[in-house]
Amino acid sequence: MYFITRILKEGVKANARVLEKFDFKVYEIEVTKEVRNYLYELSQKQFKKIEEKEELQFLDYDVISDDTEHLFTYQIQNKVGSFSDVVFNQLTESPQKITNLNDILQDETLWAYCVEFQINSEESFYTFRKISPGKVGIEKENDQEKKGLLQKVSQIRTFFDTNTNSLSLLKSDTVYLDKQVDCIFYKETFYVLKKFFFEQLVGLQEEYKKKAIEVASVMSKHSCFGDTKLLSEKIDKKFDVHRKLMKLEKLGNLNTLTPQNLKKLERLGKKKKAPINVKDGKIQFEKEEDIDNVIKLLCDYFKTGDYSGKPYGTYAGKVQAE
Repeated sequence: MYFITRILKEGVKANARVLEKFDFKVYEIEVTKEVRNYLYELSQKQFKKIEEKEELQFLDYDVISDDTEHLFTYQIQNKVGSFSDVVFNQLTESPQKITNLNDILQDETLWAYCVEFQINSEESFYTFRKISPGKVGIEKENDQEKKGLLQKVSQIRTFFDTNTNSLSLLKSDTVYLDKQVDCIFYKETFYVLKKFFFEQLVGLQEEYKKKAIEVASVMSKHSCFGDTKLLSEKIDKKFDVHRKLMKLEKLGNLNTLTPQNLKKLERLGKKKKAPINVKDGKIQFEKEEDIDNVIKLLCDYFKTGDYSGKPYGTYAGKVQAE
């Protein structure tokens, strides 16, 4: 079993790519037979669920996918990004063993835990689970005595002592292990079980926000847009808009928007009951609905089935080669 920590790189620039902004460190940790069995059994249950779903498909990872059940695959292209160092280098090079978790967490953030499954003497696969700050508790030393608890959230850790039948304060470093597996890494490919937590784990969510800000900046300078301040405010507050703007950038439809095409977009908005707010030849963001409708239209949210002719509304889907 391994713990993975994350720490901001020294001397990193504020505008550096998020995927390159942090260092991850891998530490091996000894576990008791009881914990080993627990981890093995919970992982087996996750694997069994996958095996039993005959209709489960393996699809290439996409920023926005539909709601049907898929198992995504994700390859770290060219082995870039700080987290790639974890899977391609550190896990295979006898990581340092933890002797004092408290010392490590003074400067580093406990980011995830990883379990290695040895297939044979030459080959292994790994499972990962993102650890939230509220799942970690370390003791704080004060005046040579341990007085109280240092936690990421306002709570104390207790346990029910069966010897005294009372609730007692838990004075030790603790890490709560969830009964979940977020992803599996095998032969240079991630198999993604929990998309949201996987994106957190490898730093994609932070990268999406940075990309969303870049797309909003492009809009603010575009001849077809007016004030985009409301969009910037939404990016700061709501994660779902990050994905949609990433999808927009990937489709490239913003690049083809011209004053002539704006008329077409305006007509389409009226037809699909998603009107856009246009004043003096420029798209205006005066309320959130204005933002939502424009992004939907530019992302081809409104689709029609070739066979059935039925209308659909989804951001999911990939452009097919003709």
